This record gives sequence, structure tokens and C-alpha cells, in this order.
Amino acid sequence: MKISFIGGGTMGEAIIKSLLAKGVAKPGDIAVSDVSKARRDVLKKHSVKIVTDNKEAVKGAEVVVLAVKPQELGKVMAELKGLSPQQLVLSIAAGATLEGLQQGLSHSRLVRAMPNMAAQIGEGMTVWTATDGVNQKQKDMAQSILAALGKEIYVSSEKYIDMATAVSGSGPAYIFLVIEALVDAGVHIGLPRDMAEKLVVQTVLGSARAVEMMGKHPAELKNMVTSPGGTTTEGLLQLEAGKLRSLLLQAVIAAYNKAKALGAK
Repeated sequence: MKISFIGGGTMGEAIIKSLLAKGVAKPGDIAVSDVSKARRDVLKKHSVKIVTDNKEAVKGAEVVVLAVKPQELGKVMAELKGLSPQQLVLSIAAGATLEGLQQGLSHSRLVRAMPNMAAQIGEGMTVWTATDGVNQKQKDMAQSILAALGKEIYVSSEKYIDMATAVSGSGPAYIFLVIEALVDAGVHIGLPRDMAEKLVVQTVLGSARAVEMMGKHPAELKNMVTSPGGTTTEGLLQLEAGKLRSLLLQAVIAAYNKAKALGAK
């Protein structure tokens, strides 16, 4: 599969690394264009083709990945007008709607994807959708690219992309905040910081894996930890009193509304 990347920043490089590690593509199959010389120098270690011209980068590509910042997208799309109808464009640009991409590129074979930060270590969650012009072969190519980043979910309606942005896209930040708070709490009651970090990180990893593997509702798993009159009961009482559940709901709603607003610009 011949793949071109417009933008070789953090997420662009993460995708390249995953594609190479999973054997989805070879270095000779990948071309990258980036305006930053510093980024181009970093990307050299992957032995991929590196260019400075976007039009040159997409020549012969089956898939063109748009991995640029939203403020750069307009200029990039103007440069890329005239893509072959056989080329698939896969955009991970935040807030860029299929309609906006179609108008900006004058191109109808488009995939919009929302990967999250964990894609950088191959443990990502990506939600994606495609225009009607994308054929099954192209959907399979998009899926193979996104699956290299971790798990992926195809959705038939673009409305779910903004929803996913609020949950899985922004979600790692919520989890990092919880981890930070739990570590600080452990230190507050007397644990050495390095010990508190190990305890919290493994607790979060193990809890997530339990939800995935045990096939039980999170509430049921929570009840398995909560003994009558025990320590967990006291802790949960404080979390409910502080409205943690409500705050997380409000955070997701706020992020969702922001994602919709960005897409409307």
C-alpha cells in the first residue's frame, strides 16, 4: 500500500511507526511532507521518503493522510486540489468535517478519523467514517491503517465523530487527571511518590482490563470491591458527595459542544 503523509508531526509519526511495526507498509511505501526541517530530520530515522512539496508527496499514493493542524488545513487543501479520483484521503485533522474536506479538496473519496493520544503507543482508540464515494477496497485500506494504532470503530454517521472526540479523544486527559489526583492523594497520606505512582498506574490498568475481560457491567465490578461498612464504601461516599459522576458527564458534554463548534467554523 502506497501511503503519503501531509504532516509528520507527533500523530503523523505515530501512525508511520505503527504501520512499519505492524508490517502494514514498508519504508519505501511511505512518503512524508512537512514544512518543518526539524521534523523532517526526525523522520529520517524511519527511512521513509521525505519531501518538502505536498504535491510531490502524493504522487502515486493510494492513500493520502492529512495529519496537519487545523489552521494549516486550508492552505494544504488548496495545494492538493486535483487528486486522482482513485486516491483515498484520510484526515485526522481536528474539527475538519467531510463536507469541508470535500469542498476544500474538490474530492469525494474521503475518510474522517478521530484517533486519540494512546495511538502513539499502539493502544489507541479511533472512530472513523467515510463518504459514499469510498469503495470497499479503500475502506479496507483505511481500516488496516487505523487498526495499526490500536482499536478502531467504523460509524455510518459523521455525528458520532464529535461524540467520540468528547469521550475517547479528550478522555485520556480525564484519566491522566484522575491518575495525578490519586498519586497526590497517596503521597498526602504518607506513601513515597514512586510507590504511589506504581500503585495507581497498575490499579488503573488492571481495572480497565477487568472491564474488558470479565464481561461485567462496571457497576457490578464496583460492587465486587465494595464491602459493607468497609474502606471503599467510605471513599465512594466522598466521590458521590463531590459529584464526580456529574462532573465527568459535564466534561464530556462541554467537550462535545466544543467539538461541534469547531466543526461548524
